[in-house]
Amino acid sequence: MESSEKKHPLIEVWNTYPAVRKDRKIRDKPPIERIIGDMFAVGEFYYYALNLTNSTLSHHHENILKLHGLSCYPENLKEVIDLTHPDDIEFVMKAEQILINKITEIGLEHQLYIKGSYCFRMKTADGNYEMFHHQSVITMEDETGVPVQAINIHTNIHHITKENPYTVLVSGIGPRNDFHQVKLDCFAKPRNFPEHLTKREMEILGLITKGYSGPEIAQTLILSEHTVRTHRKNILRKTDSRNCKELVKKAFERGLI
Repeated sequence: MESSEKKHPLIEVWNTYPAVRKDRKIRDKPPIERIIGDMFAVGEFYYYALNLTNSTLSHHHENILKLHGLSCYPENLKEVIDLTHPDDIEFVMKAEQILINKITEIGLEHQLYIKGSYCFRMKTADGNYEMFHHQSVITMEDETGVPVQAINIHTNIHHITKENPYTVLVSGIGPRNDFHQVKLDCFAKPRNFPEHLTKREMEILGLITKGYSGPEIAQTLILSEHTVRTHRKNILRKTDSRNCKELVKKAFERGLI
């Protein structure tokens, strides 16, 4: 009988995580609603739960079938990685190593509230490779603090940009407000906005990407609507964007989200 742990290129990378993996079964349905609420999707997307102990997948969103032209749900992470453009595999491996290093640096006790994200190309139903935005967060650990489950969400952003910023973003969710942007210069020349965005402007940019209105942003961040409008104008000016649509495109291309 074939082992459920099919080999894929990320196994060796994950083995550098400072914890010993144990074969534990995931029986409970992950808190999908909470996780999706802390992420965003600006196009067609899907998610799945990843059992980190043996790389098996569960709780798939049905869009994974349509977007990739699959006839059945993938059972192992290798089947998803096989959809990745061959030229992007090396970048994905380096991106995952950066995530591991950053989470370790931040502190393993915070691993349930750290989100990683980056972009890479995946094969779609028509046989072409298109740009996808990948977000992941650990959602379950065992009694010793070893991560045993994560949620991955993939969003097709080809309609927004075809350019990969080759940037890994490590940010906090829930009670955490971490923000680490790591550009991999070996894949592409780093590009920045003419002016750096402030921490508050980055928070507002994230909410704009989620589709929040001005009043909703004000309520979420406990700010006045006037203050939010001022920040929005400053963000548009700093990014040389005419509107929010152009802002989101540039933010993806520069690895800010």
